[in-house]
Amino acid sequence: MGCLLRFTQSVSLILFLLHFNPTVSSSLSSNFSSSAQLCARDQSIHLLQFKESFLIDPSASFEYCENPKTESWKEGTDCCLWDGVTCDIKSGQVIGLDLACSMLYGTLHSNSTLFSLHHLQKLDLSYNDFNLSHISSQFGHFSSLTHLNLNYSDFTGLVPSQISHLSKLVSLDLSYNNKLALEPIPFNKLVQNLTKLRELHLSEVDMSLVVPSSLMNLSSPLSSLQLVDCGFQGKLPSNVPGLSNLQLLDLSENIDLTGSFPPFNVSNALSYLDLSMTGISIHLPRLGNLTQLTVLDISYNNLTGHIPFSIGKLKHLQTLNLGFNNFTSLVPSDFEQLSELVSLDLSGNSYLTLDSSSLNKLVQNLTKLRELRLRWVNMSLVVPTSLKNLSSSLSILSFGNCGLRGKFPANIFLLPNLEFLNLGGNVGLTGSFPSSNVSSSLEELALFDTKISISIENDFINNLKSLKNLVLRNCNISRRSNLALLGNLTQLIELDLSFNNLSGRIPSSLANLVNLNWLDLSSNNFKGQIPDFLGSLTQLQRLFLSDNQLLGPISPQISSLPYLTSLMLSDNLFTGTIPSFLFSHPSLQYLDLHGNLFTGNLSEFQYNSLILLDLSNNHLHGPIPSSVFNQEKLIVLKLASNNKLTGEISSSACKLTALQVLDLSNNSLSGFIPQCLGNFSSSLSVLHLGMNDLQGTILSRFLVGNNLRYLNLNGNELEGEIPPSMINCTQLEVLDLGFNKIKGKFPYFLDTLQELQVLVLKSNELHGFVKGPTTNYAFSKLRIFDISSNNFSGPLPTGYFNGLEAMKTLDQDMIYMKVRNISYDYSVKLTWKGLEIEFAKIRSTLASIDLSHNSFIGEIPESIGKLKALKQLNFSHNSLTGYIQPSLGNLANLESLDLSSNLLTGRIPMQLADLTFLSVLNLSHNQLEGPIPKGKQFNTFNKGSFEGNSGLCGFQISKECNRGETQQPPPSNSEEGDDSSLFGDGFGWKAVVMGYGCGFVLGATVGYIVFRTRKPAWFVRMVEVQWNLKTKGRKKKAHRNGARRN
Repeated sequence: MGCLLRFTQSVSLILFLLHFNPTVSSSLSSNFSSSAQLCARDQSIHLLQFKESFLIDPSASFEYCENPKTESWKEGTDCCLWDGVTCDIKSGQVIGLDLACSMLYGTLHSNSTLFSLHHLQKLDLSYNDFNLSHISSQFGHFSSLTHLNLNYSDFTGLVPSQISHLSKLVSLDLSYNNKLALEPIPFNKLVQNLTKLRELHLSEVDMSLVVPSSLMNLSSPLSSLQLVDCGFQGKLPSNVPGLSNLQLLDLSENIDLTGSFPPFNVSNALSYLDLSMTGISIHLPRLGNLTQLTVLDISYNNLTGHIPFSIGKLKHLQTLNLGFNNFTSLVPSDFEQLSELVSLDLSGNSYLTLDSSSLNKLVQNLTKLRELRLRWVNMSLVVPTSLKNLSSSLSILSFGNCGLRGKFPANIFLLPNLEFLNLGGNVGLTGSFPSSNVSSSLEELALFDTKISISIENDFINNLKSLKNLVLRNCNISRRSNLALLGNLTQLIELDLSFNNLSGRIPSSLANLVNLNWLDLSSNNFKGQIPDFLGSLTQLQRLFLSDNQLLGPISPQISSLPYLTSLMLSDNLFTGTIPSFLFSHPSLQYLDLHGNLFTGNLSEFQYNSLILLDLSNNHLHGPIPSSVFNQEKLIVLKLASNNKLTGEISSSACKLTALQVLDLSNNSLSGFIPQCLGNFSSSLSVLHLGMNDLQGTILSRFLVGNNLRYLNLNGNELEGEIPPSMINCTQLEVLDLGFNKIKGKFPYFLDTLQELQVLVLKSNELHGFVKGPTTNYAFSKLRIFDISSNNFSGPLPTGYFNGLEAMKTLDQDMIYMKVRNISYDYSVKLTWKGLEIEFAKIRSTLASIDLSHNSFIGEIPESIGKLKALKQLNFSHNSLTGYIQPSLGNLANLESLDLSSNLLTGRIPMQLADLTFLSVLNLSHNQLEGPIPKGKQFNTFNKGSFEGNSGLCGFQISKECNRGETQQPPPSNSEEGDDSSLFGDGFGWKAVVMGYGCGFVLGATVGYIVFRTRKPAWFVRMVEVQWNLKTKGRKKKAHRNGARRN
C-alpha cells in the first residue's frame, strides 16, 4: 500500500512538472520515450543546415574549449537531445541554443537558417570565429529572446538598431569582438526600449561617439554593466538612476572617461568594481562604504597620497588591485583585517614602502592569500630572510624590481603550490635556485637582472616540466649548464636567455619547443648560421638574435613562420642581400637588421603591416622603395649610416602620421626636404636627415603642439634662415643644424625652448652680435653650445653664460640622452679636443661650449668660472683681449681648454695647474707673458700649447725664465676686490681718490668747453689725429693676427 502511494506521488510530481515547466530537460523526456522524437522536424532541418554552413576549426575557439557541440548533431536523431539544444517540451520548438566554445568557423549570413528558429529564448554563440561577419538585423526578429551572448566571436561592423526590438531581453553581451561599433542612436534606442535588461556587456565595442550622459536614458535598473575599453569619453554623470541596483560595474580602460566616483546613488550591494585605467576621480575614503565589495580594481589611475585606512573596512574583499598609481608612505596596517583576501596587487607604486614588520603581519593574517604582487614597491627595508614565513598556499609571488638585497631564502623556491615567481630586477639579490623539489606546477620563472645562480642540469629540467615562461636575462647562469636540456621543457611559450655571455652554437634541441612563441637569445656570443630548425617552430611570433656573432645569409626557413611579428637580427655578421621573403611576409611588424653587412638594393614591401623598420648601418644602396611610405602603422623608420641610399625623400613620408622616429641620415639623398615634415604629425619625436646632399631651406613651418625632441639636419647644403616657427617645438632637446649654408642673425627665439640641451649651429653663415637672453630661463638646460665657424661679432654673450644652469652642477646620473619610450639614442657631431668626432650616444655629463672661429671681441667674463660641469671650452680664433680669468681654475671637470689665436695678454693663471682632468690645452698665438705654470697637468703639455707667445718662458717651450722671476696672478679684468696694492706705501687710495676727484671735475669741465667750442683748434686736431692713429693700429694688428690664424 505504501509503495503504491509513493508511486502515485511520483507520477503526480512528474505530471506537475510537465504541465508547469515545459523546458524540462530533453534528457528527462527521453526516459519516457526513446522511440518518439520530441524535436519538430523543421527545427532539426534548420539546425543541420546551420551546422553545414560552418567548419570545425580548433583555432576558432580558446584552448580550454574541448569538444565542438555540433559533432553530436546527427540526422535522424532527436535534435532535443543534441548538445547545446533545449526544446519546449510541448511544442518541440527549439527555445535554447548554447554553442559557446564550439570551434565554429565561417560567415554568419543574414539568410542563415539560424534565424528560422523563431522561438529562441536563449542564444549563446560566444567563443567562436564568425570571420568578421556583420551582426545581422535578423537578430531583431527573435521576439522571445531573453539572453543573447555573442562575445569573442569575431563579429565586426555596426551593431544594428534592430537589437533594440528585443523587448524581453534580460542579458546582452556583445563584448570582445573585432572592431564592432555602436553609434549614439542605436545605443539610445537600446537603453530606452529594453525595459527588462539587467546585464549589459559591451566591452571593446567602439562607443567613442556615445556620450556618457546617454546612460541617463536607462529604462531599467541594471545589475551588471561592463563597458571595458569602449573609447567612452567625457564626464560620467554623477547620478544615473539605472545604476542604483548595480552589483557589477566595469568601466576599465576608458582613459578619457572622467567624472567622480562613487556617486551618491551607488548601490551598497556592489560587489565587483573595476575603474582601472580611467580618468575618473575616485574618492578613496568613501569606498569604505561599499562593504559588499569582493573585487576592487582601481589600478593605473594616477591616484596619489596615502592608501586610506577605509580600505580595511572592506571585510569581504577577495581581490584588491591598487597597482601602478602614485601612492606614498607605508602600506596601511589595516590591510591585516582583510581576512578574505585572495589576491593583493600593489605593483608599480614606487614611492610605497613595505618593511619586514609590515610584510610579516600581512602574510600571517591574510591566511587565504594566494596571489601577492609587489613589483616596483620599495622593499629595500625588507630583509630577505624575513620572507621565510610566506604561506605555503601562495601560487603567485611577484617581487620584481623591489630593491631586495641579500640572500633570498631557498625555501621560497620550494613552495608546493607556486605557479608564478618573479624576482627579476633586484640586482643585489643573491642565492641559488635549487636543483630539486621545486613545485611541479611552476609555470613562470623570472630571475632576470639578479645574481641568483642557476645551473641548467637534468634535475633542474625534470622539476620544471610545466614551465611555460622562463626569463633568465642577464642572470647568473652557471658555466656548467647544458643548454641542450632546455629542449625538454616542451611546454615553454617564452624563453629569454639574453645578455648572458653564452657561446657556441644555438642548441638544436630547441626544435622540440613547438609551443614557443617568444625566443630571445640576443646579446650573447652565439656563432654560426641561423639554424634551419627554427623554421619548424611554427608558433613563433618573436625571434630575437641581435648582438651575437651569427653570420652568413638569413635562413630561408624563417619564411615558414606564419605568425612571425618580430624579427630582430641586428649587430651580427650577416651578409648577402636581404632575402625577398622578408619583404613579402604578411604578419611581420618589427624588422631590425641594423649593424650587419647586407648589400644590394631594397625590394618593395608587399604588405603594409610594419611598425618598426631598422636597416641602418649596412651597405645598402639604391632608392628608398616607395612602399616604405605606405606603411601607415610605422612608428620607427631608420635607414641611416653607412648605407648609400640615393634619390629624393618622397613627400609620401608625410602620410606616416604614427611615425615617431624618422632617421635617414648618412646617405646620399638629394633634392629638397618635403616641407610637410614639419607639420604632418604631432607624434614625431626624432627627425634626423643629417649627412646627406639635401638642398633648399630648412622646414619653414612647425606644427603648434608638436612633440619633436631631436632635430638633426647637419651636413647638408641647406640655405635660408632658421624659421621662427621653431618656437613651437617646445619639447625640443637637441637641435643640430651645423655644416650648412644657413644665413641670418643669431636665432634669439631659441632661448625660449626650455627643454633644449644641445644647440649646434657651427659652420654656417650666421652673423651679427649674440647679445643676451630674451627670457629669465634662457638655455637653462643647455649642455652643449656650439656656434663655432660663423661670422658672429661683438662681445661674448655673457648673459647666456650666466643662465646656463645645467652646466653649473655635474649631473650625477650619468645617463645617455634618448627618447625613452622608443629607446632612440641621441647623437651629435662635435670638435672634441681638436678632433671632429661623432658621439653616437650623448652622456648627460657631456658639457661643452665652442664659440671658436668667429669675430668676438672683448674680455673673457669671470662668470665662466661658475660652469663647473664644463668639460670643454673653446674660444679660439677670435679677437678676445684682456687676461685669462683665474676663475677658469674653478672648472674642476674641464678636459679641454682652447683659447688660441686671440689677443690675450698677461700671465697664465697658476689656478689652471689645479685642473687635474685637463688633457688638452691650447693657449698659442696670443700675447701672453711670464713663466708657464709647473706641476700636475702642465708638465704634460708640449710647446705647441704655448707657441706664438714671445713673452712666455718655461721648460715646456725650452726657454728659461729670468732668475727671480716669479709667477704672479694676473690683474683681474673686473672691478672687484681691494686695489690698495696698486699704490706705493704711504700713498694710499684715499689721497688718490681726492686728487682724482678734483682732477676729474676740472678736466671734464675744460674738456667740455674745448670740444664744445672746438677752440683752441690746434688742440682738438691733435687729439683727433692721435685717436685715429690708435684705432687704425688696432685694426691692422687684428687683421694680421687673423691672417696668421687662417
